[in-house]
Amino acid sequence: MSGARIAILYALFAVVATVINLGIQRIVLSWNNDVLGFAIAIFCGTLAGLVVKYVLDKRWIFADDSTGIKAHGQKFTLYTIMGLVTTAIFWGTETAFWLIWKTDMMRELGAVLGLSVGYVVKYFLDRRFVFQPREEAALS
Repeated sequence: MSGARIAILYALFAVVATVINLGIQRIVLSWNNDVLGFAIAIFCGTLAGLVVKYVLDKRWIFADDSTGIKAHGQKFTLYTIMGLVTTAIFWGTETAFWLIWKTDMMRELGAVLGLSVGYVVKYFLDRRFVFQPREEAALS
């Protein structure tokens, strides 16, 4: 697959995961919009976005055809670990925007900015450590 096609699909999948993430956050915040509700909202949104993005990336970006619980478990664990740094970027940016402006629009702008930077970083981490081509994985 060409680099341009990968970039377009990756960006599209990032948008899909972001919309799901923010949608889940809105649902949670509609029930509870205090500090605890905010923490629960970003956790639940992040988890939902993570699962969707993993499934899409595994199949369409990295063409990983491994199957089975063991393979998925190992890859999803590594995928999640790679996401910890990028999640910190996302949560930090979203939280900073929320604390400074205290509006949903600015919170979501912070989320989108943080997710955008985080997804770029995550692509390179995933390519290197999670979805290595078979030849590279054998040499590691």
